[in-house]
Amino acid sequence: MLITALRTLRTRWPAFTGSFVALSLGVTLLTVMGLALASTLDAPDREPERFAAAPVVVRGQDTLKVPTPSGEKTQKLARPHPVPAPLVTRLKELGTVVEDRSFPVRVHGDHGDHSRHAPGDLVGHPWSTAAFAPYRLDAGRAPRTADEVVVTGDWTAPGERLRTDRGTLRVVGTVPGLGFEDAVFFTDVRASRLAPVSTQLVVDAEAPAVRQAVRDSVPAGAGVRVLTGDERRYADADPDRDRAALTALNALFGTAGGVTAFVSVFVVASTFAFAVAQRRREFGLLRTAGATPGQLRRMVLTEALAVGALASGAGCVLGAYAALLLAAHVVDRGLAPAWFTIGDPTWPYHLAFWTGLGVALSGATAAAWRAGRTAPVEALREASVDTGTMTRGRWVCGAGLLLTALVTLGVSLAGDPGDLLHRKTYVTRPMLLITAVALLAPVVVRPATRLLTWLPARLPGATGLLVRANTAAGVRRTAAVAAPVLVTVALTGSLLGAVATLNEAKAAEVRERTTAAFVVTAPSGTGFDAAALDRLRAVPGAEISPTSSGAVYTLEDGVALIRSDLRAVADPEAFTATTRLPLAAGKVSDLDDHSIIVNEEWEEHTVGRSVRTRLGDGTRKTLRIAAVMHTGTGDNGVYVTAANAAGAPVDRVDVALADGADADAVAAGLREAVTPVGGRVASGDEWAAAASPGSKDTTRAGLFLVLGIALLYTGISVVNTVLTATSDRVRELTVLRLTGATERQVLRLLAVESLTVTAVGTLLGLLVAGLNLAGMGAALNLLAVPAAPVVPWAAVATAAGACATLTVAATLTSAALPMRRHALTRE
Repeated sequence: MLITALRTLRTRWPAFTGSFVALSLGVTLLTVMGLALASTLDAPDREPERFAAAPVVVRGQDTLKVPTPSGEKTQKLARPHPVPAPLVTRLKELGTVVEDRSFPVRVHGDHGDHSRHAPGDLVGHPWSTAAFAPYRLDAGRAPRTADEVVVTGDWTAPGERLRTDRGTLRVVGTVPGLGFEDAVFFTDVRASRLAPVSTQLVVDAEAPAVRQAVRDSVPAGAGVRVLTGDERRYADADPDRDRAALTALNALFGTAGGVTAFVSVFVVASTFAFAVAQRRREFGLLRTAGATPGQLRRMVLTEALAVGALASGAGCVLGAYAALLLAAHVVDRGLAPAWFTIGDPTWPYHLAFWTGLGVALSGATAAAWRAGRTAPVEALREASVDTGTMTRGRWVCGAGLLLTALVTLGVSLAGDPGDLLHRKTYVTRPMLLITAVALLAPVVVRPATRLLTWLPARLPGATGLLVRANTAAGVRRTAAVAAPVLVTVALTGSLLGAVATLNEAKAAEVRERTTAAFVVTAPSGTGFDAAALDRLRAVPGAEISPTSSGAVYTLEDGVALIRSDLRAVADPEAFTATTRLPLAAGKVSDLDDHSIIVNEEWEEHTVGRSVRTRLGDGTRKTLRIAAVMHTGTGDNGVYVTAANAAGAPVDRVDVALADGADADAVAAGLREAVTPVGGRVASGDEWAAAASPGSKDTTRAGLFLVLGIALLYTGISVVNTVLTATSDRVRELTVLRLTGATERQVLRLLAVESLTVTAVGTLLGLLVAGLNLAGMGAALNLLAVPAAPVVPWAAVATAAGACATLTVAATLTSAALPMRRHALTRE
């Protein structure tokens, strides 16, 4: 049988080419994803940037540490502590102390006639800290007055004026940029006014002496850190940004790898099953010649082993080169840090090769079992109508998977609806449904094709009748071609629809929660001072509700330290006039300095009960629950009064209109009040639209990568299946020509058949996508989110159109040459 299998591969190479290409492509992608994942498991330690030349950096407490039975848990504080004043005094005795400050600066309008455009967002620092990067003047001089600045880069020059949200500034010097920030340096006095709180400082002294001063001046556990050497990177802005970027890449590659494995198994299994079904007469002849069922099974598995080994080896080789291209692409797109590259681990090659071989064998197992059951009488069959397409095993597996999908959906809706909104759920759930529907597809092929061809069958001519008869008779062929279309349409509708539904749900939550006529926001990372708030209160017809952002921390189950974002309300009564919270219990008006509004995700969420929390600066506080909000999409956060906001500055002011107030006049007054501090005034609807979260770049890139894989596999599978099916229909097409049909009529018949089969796959894909999105819609309804499922009709239509184009092109190409060859033979 080994010789027979090898000869079969040689004579039937077109039927195995598609499987080889599909599997090698799958192994290539698995190799690429494995190498990429291995490269994201550990981010190299970033070297110090702003303080690369600083002797010693002393940083105030910025981390909350809580001991638990399972070890110490940590979270970043929302409001880091400044270095204690007694310690600052002691450090000044050791050497020069320079306080560091950072704050955003936004450039407005034109900045001159230079070739480079000004960065929209700059970061401001005191000039005295420039030497620690180090920055060195290449033109001009240091700033001396409040409106003078030094900037990084070559987009401006000394003598120019910049209009910013910090006022009009005069550039008196420039320094070469170092690549990690676009900075603007003020005088130390001006910087201290713009950022009054300093959380870290540089000390020109020996590190042992600084550590001793810290031990002598602050109590143990105060969290003050002395940073030297490579640890100075922790004084840079967002020192963990590389690790966060790699975590996102890890999720991206993991998702793409999982979908790759699923689609490759699906395509290979479908291909082998159809190939075996088409060879039933061949197997019947072998059985007549004395072959046993076991020998036939071993022959099919040997074919799969040969194809799998060759394809897996080729895929590993291609993957080694493709991984380098992928790394360069994600860096160019800004999805990965500039230093990201592919390492040289070996385990991804082993994993991809053996996975590919396992995929080939597992995909051929069911087909081999079916081949072994072929009876000798199959050698005498001439009927074109498929029978026995739904075996007992197919019924059990298909119904079992469908039942599992529906039961798990019901369990999630009853127990934890929010789980259906997580990426790992809405990415994996369609795979279960796709497999179930594909296994049960032969059951609906005949009814679906009869429905789709009902009208064409009643039109003049025989094309409609023949299409109806051929698609209904060739159930296996129809199901095999429709399967990859099902995958593509289902994944497109489910994944893009899930993301669009979540984005719409989050946007609806923001719109529903905001009833303010106007929303005034401070520049990013800053807040409004008392003078700005007084000016806003003085605007005629404006009733303002100032709030600030922050965080609280709770210890759940005694082991999990959970951070929750909060809004701190200055006046609960004014707050109720501009905001409508999605309350499940309690009242907003009950909020006071001793209470908190939580959401249903909290371990304790009963009105009147008390919860132990830690505020944004780590202070312990026990607060009574005044009200409970619905969970929603998970971004509802919590609410406290300003007394529990740990000194957080007001960064947003919601404005309601007094009775009879003119909206335009109020808007003009608000803009005049906040222009000196760079505030922005927007209508409630404008602010809600701007505040609505969208898809992250990594999410969009991951979805398009996944859908690209599905579409590519669709093309390979369709072409392979059509080539195999058309080669077996040469006699049928010849008979049509002999009965008087022209070549054009036959090709038109095949094109309409292809479109009908694609329509069947599209309908099944829409069924899967509809079930998934319906489940998400039910979850949103249970979570009290005012949003409905979003079906990405344009994307689905594009995917279906691409599938139809591939199917028709492959069918016509594979049929035209044999028809002409037979026509020449007859002549």
